[in-house]
Amino acid sequence: MTKRQQRVILSGARLLILGFFFGSLITLLPKPEIVRAKEVQPKKVARVNSWQAASFPVENFQAYTSGFGYRPSATGASDWEFHGGLDMAAPQGSYIRNWWVGTVIKVGAGDACGSHIVIRSGEWEHTYCHMEGNVETASGRRYFIDRAGGILIAEGQQIPTGARIGRVGMTGRTTGPHLHWGLKYSNNYVDPALVLQAMFTQQKVSNRANSRVRR
Repeated sequence: MTKRQQRVILSGARLLILGFFFGSLITLLPKPEIVRAKEVQPKKVARVNSWQAASFPVENFQAYTSGFGYRPSATGASDWEFHGGLDMAAPQGSYIRNWWVGTVIKVGAGDACGSHIVIRSGEWEHTYCHMEGNVETASGRRYFIDRAGGILIAEGQQIPTGARIGRVGMTGRTTGPHLHWGLKYSNNYVDPALVLQAMFTQQKVSNRANSRVRR
């Protein structure tokens, strides 16, 4: 056997060994996974751990004046009525903040709710009633306007979390200045007090964790 033949055989052996080595290494490595983009909706975020991303809906809060569920008529009549929200007293003119990022699906005035805004966030709908201001139409589009408060909001507009969307007033059927805050999920009423309780509980846990990390 010539030296050239020996060199060819050795080179082939080395390539064979390297092939076995890399083949074994590839089989040991984790297999790549196909990652697909998923739409994150507020309802899914809320179920997991992000209640702290939501905003308390009224500034200068004083007290909860009427809870969710059946109650005697607010006008003094003898009947009972369903109250589909939570009433939060605050001085007249106090700013109202958007609970969760979403799209304005309705601005209205009149009836028991008075001047109001309805915002949709995924499966959630949140309603804000008895606000200062009124509704006007321009170029076929409806706007909620509170000139004294510097508020101008149009139907179809996207509103970020915590943005000021109006002020506490006494429009509609009310006995004092307050925000009536209503919540629906999949078109079913939800007690806002339960949502606020979940928000505050999670925010406390998050604040404690952040405090420990800082220390």
